[in-house]
Amino acid sequence: MIETLILFAAVSFVAIATPGPTMLLALSNGSRMGVKAALPGMLGAVLSDFLLIAAVALGLGALLAASEFWFSVVKWVGVAYLAYLGVRMLRSTGTLALPAEGEAAMVTGEPTRRAIFLRSFLVAVTNPKGYLFVSAFLPQFINPAEPQWPQYVALAITFAAIDFAMMLSYAAAGAQAIRRLRANGVLWLDRVCGGALLALAGSLAFYRRSA
Repeated sequence: MIETLILFAAVSFVAIATPGPTMLLALSNGSRMGVKAALPGMLGAVLSDFLLIAAVALGLGALLAASEFWFSVVKWVGVAYLAYLGVRMLRSTGTLALPAEGEAAMVTGEPTRRAIFLRSFLVAVTNPKGYLFVSAFLPQFINPAEPQWPQYVALAITFAAIDFAMMLSYAAAGAQAIRRLRANGVLWLDRVCGGALLALAGSLAFYRRSA
């Protein structure tokens, strides 16, 4: 099992490190509020990881792969939410309050911890590509001759830990970038992240089950 987890971790790292919606949100949250305040968003994404893997273990990934209707429902909810977040970031007019040494930058109109948590959670949980990817990817690391739930739990913890570590890195990078860019840097970073989220929404809109 140890060898399987190491291989799974290596493959997961490559997949997770590629910038996606939750990574962009971690980058934006880190730049706007600092790493500590961005933690609720990371926890929201981690919760979605566990739910996604549990859903795949229960057969939801297979359902989305087989049903055009349910695939479309999840896909278009994800498209709409990504587009909504992207537009909000593009229209950002918050101003950066420059921090003292050792403090985090703060932006006017800062969202609550609950809002930060829900944003990342909803972005991750409404992405059908995640369900299809994990449903095709995870079973390759499951030994059918052994109890399956303990294996799924071990894989879920490994996947979530890597995801959290990568989001933490993105948030830290965002916080450091704002310290260098200073006054109007947060607005430009919001616009870059907003444009990227809109591009991801467009990509998801054209995504098909056969892809």
